[in-house]
Order: sequence, then C-alpha cells, then structure tokens
Amino acid sequence: MIDLKKIVYCLLLFLVPTSLSNAQDVIPKPIDVLGFEPGADYKLANYAQISSYLQQLDAASNRVEMIEIGTSVLGRPLYLMFISSEENLKHLETWRLISEKLARARIDESQAQHLANEGKAIVWIDAGMHATERAGAQMAPELAYKIATEETAEMQEIRDNVIVLLMPNLNPDGLDIVASWYNTYLGTPFETTSPAWLYHHYVGHDNNRDWFMNNMPESEAVSDILYNQWYPQIVHNHHQTSPAWARIFLPPFSDPVNPNIHPGITTGVNLVGTAMANRFAMKKMPGVVSDFQYSMWWNGGMRTAPYFHNQIGILTEVAHATPTPRYYDPESIPKTLGSSRSNTPTNGTDIFYPYPWKGGDSRFRDAVDYMITASMGILSIAADRKEKWLYNMYVMGRDAITAAEEIGPFAYVIPRDQWDASEAYRLASVLRKTGIELHRATRPFSVEKVDYDAGSFIVYGGQAYRPMLTDLMEPQAYPDRRGPDGTPQIPYDLAGWTLPMQMGVRVDPISSPFTASVEEILDSDIPPQKGLITRQSDIGYLISHQENTSVEAANRLLAEGEQISWIKEPIKIRGQEFPPGTLLIESSEQTHKNLDSLITDLGINVYGLTRTYDVERVTLSPPKVGLYKSWVANMDEGWTRWLLKQFAFPVDTLHDAALQSMDLSSYDAIVLPSQNADRLLNGHAEGTRPADYTGGIGLEGTLALKNFVEQGGTLITLDAASDFAIEQFGLPIRNVVKDTEPEQFFIPGSLIRTHIDTNHPIAFGMQEEVAVSFQRSRAFESIRLSNRGEGGEANLTAAPDPPVQVIARYANEDILMSGWALGEDKYIGGKAALVNIPIGSGNVVLFGFRPQFRGQPGGTYKLFFNAIHAATIGKTGDFVDEGDALPSPAGN
Repeated sequence: MIDLKKIVYCLLLFLVPTSLSNAQDVIPKPIDVLGFEPGADYKLANYAQISSYLQQLDAASNRVEMIEIGTSVLGRPLYLMFISSEENLKHLETWRLISEKLARARIDESQAQHLANEGKAIVWIDAGMHATERAGAQMAPELAYKIATEETAEMQEIRDNVIVLLMPNLNPDGLDIVASWYNTYLGTPFETTSPAWLYHHYVGHDNNRDWFMNNMPESEAVSDILYNQWYPQIVHNHHQTSPAWARIFLPPFSDPVNPNIHPGITTGVNLVGTAMANRFAMKKMPGVVSDFQYSMWWNGGMRTAPYFHNQIGILTEVAHATPTPRYYDPESIPKTLGSSRSNTPTNGTDIFYPYPWKGGDSRFRDAVDYMITASMGILSIAADRKEKWLYNMYVMGRDAITAAEEIGPFAYVIPRDQWDASEAYRLASVLRKTGIELHRATRPFSVEKVDYDAGSFIVYGGQAYRPMLTDLMEPQAYPDRRGPDGTPQIPYDLAGWTLPMQMGVRVDPISSPFTASVEEILDSDIPPQKGLITRQSDIGYLISHQENTSVEAANRLLAEGEQISWIKEPIKIRGQEFPPGTLLIESSEQTHKNLDSLITDLGINVYGLTRTYDVERVTLSPPKVGLYKSWVANMDEGWTRWLLKQFAFPVDTLHDAALQSMDLSSYDAIVLPSQNADRLLNGHAEGTRPADYTGGIGLEGTLALKNFVEQGGTLITLDAASDFAIEQFGLPIRNVVKDTEPEQFFIPGSLIRTHIDTNHPIAFGMQEEVAVSFQRSRAFESIRLSNRGEGGEANLTAAPDPPVQVIARYANEDILMSGWALGEDKYIGGKAALVNIPIGSGNVVLFGFRPQFRGQPGGTYKLFFNAIHAATIGKTGDFVDEGDALPSPAGN
C-alpha cells in the first residue's frame, strides 16, 4: 500500500542541503512540535499536541507505522505504533502470524523451533493509563523517536530483532482532563492537586482493574491486540506510584504468586526485572527497588492478565508524577521505605534495594529518563534472547494443552438452559475478548448423563490460554498470610473473583473427554439468540424477570409509554409458572412493534396472553434517578453511572449544591455510591482544593436527603455509603463489623455466599443463593432495646421490632466461596447483607456490599435495579378479569 505522507517526506529530501540528505535528519524531534522537551518543568502536553507529533513522526520515518485500534469512551482515537527496522515493517503480517502460531501452540516442536528462529520478538509498551501519573504520556513521544532514529549498535540490534508495539496513551481522555486541570491551576497552591472528577469518564483508576472483563472500550481494544492479534512475549505497563524516597519499582514482585501462572512466567519476570535493575545500576541511576507490595496473584490488571496468557508482564512504578519540581532533604531520608506491606531499609543492605537514592532535587524530567531506561532494559534483553522468548511462549502454551489432558477438566460447558441466559452470553463474550478459544454446540449432546441443548457453549481446556480459563472459572484460595501478631497481610487488590459465581451462571466442568458437533466462535461480540413472541395479543404480554436484560427491556418500554407492572403472585400457564416479579405489559397499538425490537436486540422471550388474569400487581413508572457525585473523585460513582447507562436508566448527576438547594421530590430514587461517610459529609477540606470543589453533602444536604425520603423518595446506599445513612439518619441498625480489628475479621475482596428473600420486590427475579463481592464491606443487625442491666436480666414486655426488612443475609456456613476470609463465621454468619428501612412515606435501602462492583457481579445487579424500580411504584391494583377476551387455552 502506498503511503503518500512518506512520499511527501522523501520528496522533501531533494529540497534540502546535502548535509541533510539522510532521511533521519528531517525527522522531527518532540521538542520541535511540542515546543518544549518532554518532562520539562511546569509543562504538560495534551493529547492533540502529542498526537500531532506522533503523526509527523509516522509520516517522516520508514521505521514507524501508526494505526488506530479504537476510540476512547469520549471518542478520542486510540493509536498504536509499530516501530522496527524498515525491512521488518514491510513484513508485519509475517511476524504477527509467527507470534500467533507460537502462542496458540497448535504446531509441533520442530515447527516451533523453526518459527522461533525466524520470527521477531514482539514487545508491547504502553503509557498514560493513569492520567495523574503524568510522565508516561509525556515520555512516549521521546521513546518513539529514540527507537526510530538512534543509530547505536544496541538500538540497531533492537530494531532488527524486535517489533515494538508502542501505545502512547491508554487513556487519552484522562490526559486532557489532567493537563487542563494542571494548566488551569499552575502558579496557585493547587498546582499539584488532582482533578475533582475521575480521570477516566467512568472508572478513573479502575481502568487498570478491567483487564479480564474488558468493559471499557480502551481495555477491549487493547486486549484484542494482545490476545487475539499480536500475542507479544513481553508487556511493559508504565505507572507512577513509586514508594516514597525510591525512584522506581520494578520486578521481582512480592509473594504470593497465583498457582495458575506457569513457572516460566514467574522466573521470566524475575529475569527481565533483574536485567532492568542491572541497567540502572550500570548507568548510575539509584533508587531502584523490587519485592515491594505488588504481587502476582490477582488477575485483572494490565500487567497481570498477560501472565495467564503466557506473557511476561512488567510493571514499573516511577517517582515524580508532577511537572512541578520537588526537593527531598537528604537529612530527612527515612530508615525504611514506607508501606504497610514492606519494611525495606534505605542503607543499601537490602538485596532488592542495594543502591538507595539519597535525596536532593527531583524533577519531572527524571521520571521521563527512568521510564525510557526501563523500557530500554526490556528491549535490550528482548533482542538478546528473542528466540528464547518466542520458543518459551510456545512451550508454555503446549504445557497448558497437555495439562488439560493430564489434570483436566477436559472442557467447561455453559449450558443454554440458564437462570439468566443474558449473563451466560456475557460470560462467553468475556472469555472470547480475552482470547480464550470458544465453541458452541450446533446439536444437542450428552455428557456424564447430562443432556445439553444446541446453543450451549463449550470451552475446551486443551488450549494455550488454559491458565486464564482456569483462573476465571475456578474458585481462588488465597494463602493465609499473617504477621507475627496475627495481622493479615493485605493482598494487592482482590483475593477472589470467580466469574461464574459472580455472574450467577451455571458452568459444568467436564473431566471426561466427549464429542459434540460444534462451531468455533471467533468474534468477541456474541449477540444473543433472537427471542420469540409466542403469539400476538390484544390483552398483554409476560416477560420473565430472571434475566438482567429484562430490566433494560422494561426501561425501554417505559420510555415508549408502555404500561408495565410486576405481578405479585404467580401465574401458571400451560404448566409454565411465571413467579412474582414477572413483567406484565398491557397491550397498546405500539406494543408488538416495541417488543419485536427487544427480542432481536436482547434475545428475550415474550409470552402473549390469551385471556386476562385476576392477579395482584404493582405498576411501574419510568424511573427518575439521581446519582450523587462527590467532588472527591469516586470510582464507584463512575461504575454505577456506567452500569445504569448500560441498562437504559435515565440518570442525573447530583453534586453537593444540587442536594442542598434543589427540589428533590421529582426523583424516585437517589443513589449514594460507596464512599467513606466522612468524605460524603465533608468532602475536601477548605483550602485543599479550589473553593468550588470543597465541602461535601453537609448538614443542609443531609437534611434535604432525609426530607426527600420522608416525603416518599427512596435513598439507595451502596456499601460504605450505608455508614453515612445509618449515622446521619439515626437508623435502627448497625454495621456489626465496623469496630472489628483485622486479626479478628478480614475479607479483602472475596466472594461471599448470600441467601436472598425472593418474595421481596427488591429481590424479584433473583436466585435464592448468590455470590456477593465483599470488599471489606458491611453486615447489619437491627438495634433492639435490651432487657439486661447491671449484670441481670429483667422480665419485660418485648419491645416492638424495628421496621427493618431483611432482603439478603450472608450464609451461616460455607460462607467463603472464593478468595480469603478470617472470622467470617463469627462476625457475618447469618447477618443481614441488604435491608430496606421505611422512613415516613419513603425508604432507605442499604446494601452492605457493592452489587455492581466494577461491572462484574451480574448475579446481584437486579437487587440494585429492583430497588430503583420499586421506588417508582405508585399503587397496588388488580389485573381484573373482565371476561375472557380470547378463549382460555387448554391447560391454563
């Protein structure tokens, strides 16, 4: 394909003096376009500036190819650069295919060795994920220029042997948010503060917590490159949360390591990290620390998900994340680097911190230099050992295939028959997005005396990505790690995340080999099978409320003006029972047309009624939802906003001033996302942010919320926000784990067995047992008047029970389903997990957990959605039988 931009640049060579006739002489440097050196004091380039430079570099250099791989949440292009020798770039598809064949490991050993010798190492480097870690995005243009133009022997070897995939910014929206904030407040006391809103439109810092779900378009686009297209052997993820007084963290990581990871990955990570540290030492760049806080257990980060794909994942955390210079007094150097999970001495006696930094001036440019040096360390060892990296990836993939044969399971079957078929489709899509090979049965089949319908998904264990498959499908058992005093060592992020449990999807592991007629699914966007309408009805229609998509269906129908109710008692039609919570849609002129679009888009089934039924029901109205948004940027708010949008809930953002001054009565429900009670009440303290972004809900807002509830509104509080409602409203309930010590009770991000009262409207459509995401969360019990005093017990008339409706309780036994838990039987066994408390004419719904955590636990979404829809209920009435409009079918 002819590249006109590069032809123009080549023609320019004939118009410049002979001294500039080398093509590299007309390649712009970053400073030529940006107007300042990357990492300059007090300077932040925005995405348009950086993109302009990269486009010019792409046009000018035959060693660079830049493509667009997707768009961000807010519509900015996501760029990926290929940098290598001119000759290598002419044959990119050849190198990609070699990498794919070795990664998928479906070839024999002699073919693999041949391809490893012939191929090129593929190394991924990214920057800019966390926008307040500002140096990465500024560094990327200079790294691209360096790789493309430097003529040292080392760089020539790198270009000859490595295809560099450089993604200059994983979060372009965030770069512009942070650059705008910094430039706005430059020269003020708030120069080094972070924005008062998330630096990713929906998920903020959690854009690095989305790498097995791939909910966000940025992570989905990148995962497709990593796991379905290019299969890099090494992935380098740049960050900037270095321990105080260190200059950079790099591997080896801390314990524990996930046993699903091939030991070749663990040792390979250590090998690369050690080579990087050696490079820093030889360049007299001190402050390199390893074995500090970050571990290899959790799956879900940009550098951790690669481990389960037989890829070397490298995290670096560099110091100095602001363009504003700092000074570290050498006389103030601490004896150890600070962390609750580390005790690394700073005197040079620690094997993982042998060359301490002694303080002094620190500048933004230092961070750029450390990042470039880190990436160069990776590229150098990638070039030196390119055959080993390629061949080792094949060996690990082959080992995974063999493990399925020796250990099992042979396959996981996701039956077509599910409580919530929409979540089964979502699980299949999640697996496919992360590169797992997926098949669908084209005919019914039987395994181990169980019959499966055509359309069931089959995920064979014998595949190179078996570590990822096993890790997502099976329970985690986090090791019991406690200090000498019994205090648990806090895991890095989560301890358990098993997807079928979270999503409420039945998955059957099959140990014995079987045969089935299947088709392979290659696309990660797996639409549901089209639903059906049993018959057109002039009376009404029923839709099961078991599927999460029924909520989207209800919202779309309500927006079209359809009349919808929840039935409150079961209806049995031709042997099929429709339980309480089933959606009843009254027929209108447009109903059938509206339903027809839903069965195509959502795959739902609709039952047309042939007669009316005398059944109690409650009428739903289009929900009006207000979502509180603190000026203390809150990821849970962003996730909640994203989820509500996915299911077609209209939602308004309510800041402090809105709660304090506007009429809230127009809202059916107001949601407080999980956030510390003090942060909700007080926000940023005065003087710590610009005045417009200080303060919280405050006394006025709290009174307004209470008045909103008393006059008929519903306040929904998620996890930590429940503490706020309990404290400020004086609710007759308490969080029983609030004052426990970690050595007594500790659940650090795990899945907990929970029982549901499915007769309560907030639990309509739910399974009776679910797994909830417990992130150091809450458990409730009612406050009752005690008849005890001075050691004795009085014989008194029992006080009335407080008006607390318990909708969900943690199990009494086998509480932990996946992850790690201490003291769970004693402290939360049988305790309330979700309650509704009437106040005046309204309600407060308190979740002790996050039902929407990171867009993962589809098995608990409906509890949240139902709480919103329940807030719209006007009156209770009967679907009165005014005489059969149509003959009643036999068997009704």
